Amino acid sequence: MEQYEPDRLSPAQVAAVRRSLRNGRAAMTRRSLLRASAGGALTLGGLGALSGCGIPAAGKTEGGTSADDHSAKEKTVSFSNWTEYMDVDDSGKHHPTLDAFTERTGIKVKYTEDINDNNEFFGKIKPQLAAGQDTGRDLIVLTDWLAARLIRLGWVQKLDPSNLPHAYAGLSQQFRSPDWDPGRAYSYPWQGISTVIAYNKKALDGVEVKSVSDLLDNPKLKGRVGFLTEMRDSIGMTLLDMGKDPGKFTDDDYDAAIARIQKGVDSGQIRRFTGNDYTSDITSGDFAACIAWAGDVVQLKADSPDVDFVIPDSGYVTSSDNLLIPNKARHKTNAERLIDYYYEPAAAAELAAYINYVCPVDGVKDDLAKIDPDAAENPLIIPDKAMQAKSHAFRSLSAKEETAYEAKFAKLTGA
Repeated sequence: MEQYEPDRLSPAQVAAVRRSLRNGRAAMTRRSLLRASAGGALTLGGLGALSGCGIPAAGKTEGGTSADDHSAKEKTVSFSNWTEYMDVDDSGKHHPTLDAFTERTGIKVKYTEDINDNNEFFGKIKPQLAAGQDTGRDLIVLTDWLAARLIRLGWVQKLDPSNLPHAYAGLSQQFRSPDWDPGRAYSYPWQGISTVIAYNKKALDGVEVKSVSDLLDNPKLKGRVGFLTEMRDSIGMTLLDMGKDPGKFTDDDYDAAIARIQKGVDSGQIRRFTGNDYTSDITSGDFAACIAWAGDVVQLKADSPDVDFVIPDSGYVTSSDNLLIPNKARHKTNAERLIDYYYEPAAAAELAAYINYVCPVDGVKDDLAKIDPDAAENPLIIPDKAMQAKSHAFRSLSAKEETAYEAKFAKLTGA
C-alpha cells in the first residue's frame, strides 16, 4: 500500500501547498463572492426509485477499520467541513438543513468548520488515523485527490448502501465512478467544482474566445490572459484542448501540455497565474479571458454584466469535494444517514441555492426553482446532459507522478 508522509514533501510539492493556501482554491472562502438566495421552508422528499440507478460494484473490496457503532444509543454525529460551505439562516447562526435533519431524526449534528486546507487538515488527523484511533469526527469533506489518498491508506470506512438509498439512486452520472473510488464504495460528493473559461465582453472588444487555444494563440489577447495556479485545472484544460483525456494522459502528454503553456508564458501571452484573485482581474478587464472556477463565475455574472463564460467544445475539468467516514468513527450509521439526507432533492436544492457550486444530485431542479429560479436554470449549478457529457476528471496520480508533475508545474509558474 502506498504510504504518504507530509514531512517528505518535495520542494515543488511544498510550493504547491503554499500556492493553495495563499491564493488557490483552498484559500477561497466558499461564499466570499456568492450571495445566499432567499429560500422557502425546507420540505423533505420521499424515497426515490432505485430501478435503473445502480452504481457498479466497487473494484476495491477491503474497507477501513470500523469501531463499535454507538449510533443507536448516541443520537449525535460530528461533521467537519470547510468554512462557508453550508446554508445559513438570516441570522447567520443556524443551518436550516441541519436543523431540519435533527428535527426529523433526533440526531444532533456537531457541525464544525475546521477545514481550511486539505494538506493542513490531513496533518491534523493523520496522527490519530495512523495510530488506529478515533479522530473525534464521524464525517469529513475532502477534495478528490486527498480523498483518494485516504482510501489508498485504508483510513476511511466502506459505506453501507442500505443506509444510502437516496444517495445510491440520486448521484449524478458524471460523479458516479471516479478512478480513485470505483462505484463510490467509500465516498459521496458534497459538491462538484467545474473549471471553465471566463471572459470580459468589454475587454474582448469583439474578439471571440471559445477554447484554450484562443487564450494561448490569439495575439489580440497578448498580456491579458490568466491561468490558474492549481496544476490539475490549468493542465487538465490544456490537455483537453490538445485532444487528450485528463483521465488517461501519459508523461509525454503532460510534458506537451507544459510546453504548450510555457510558450504562452515566454511570449507574454499569459499575464499571470492566479488563485481565485482572478475575479478582480476579470471584472476590471485586466484579464480579457482566463481559466476560472464556475462557482465564482456564477456570482461574477450576477454582479457584472460584462462577465460571462464558455465551455470549450473539447470539454472542461470537474473535481469534487467528498464526504467520507474516518476509521474508528463512533457514529457511522448516523453519518451515513446524514450523507443520504443531502441526496434528497429538497435538501440538496436548499444547499445548492446557497453554495452555487455544481449540485451532484439528480432531480433537484424543480425544488431549486421554488427557491431560486435563476439557479435552477444555471448550467454551472445544474448541468444538463450535454454539459455533463463534456465533464472530465483529472486522473489519480501516484506519489512519484505527483512529485514530478508538481516540480514541472512549479517551474512553469515561477513558484
